[in-house]
Amino acid sequence: MTGYYDYVLGLIPAALIGVTAALNLVGLSLTAALPGGALVAGAVMAHAIFVKAPVTDEARVRNDRAAGGSPGRSGAPRRGRSRTGGAD
Repeated sequence: MTGYYDYVLGLIPAALIGVTAALNLVGLSLTAALPGGALVAGAVMAHAIFVKAPVTDEARVRNDRAAGGSPGRSGAPRRGRSRTGGAD
């Protein structure tokens, strides 16, 4: 079963080579076309990392609970100093 990140892994070299070749065929020199291909491949990677981030379901549920809970109360036992300043 192929997923989004499988396509991304195939698209990175395809974008780098394909855009570089297309720009080279249009008339740009190879040294001028290569940064264009690298920018497109970088944009594909940036989308995969920042826009559609690889987050596990467990981390997503944990973040949703933290965002929906009341501020300052995580449900976890308190550690460290008590409110009076002494050690627990």
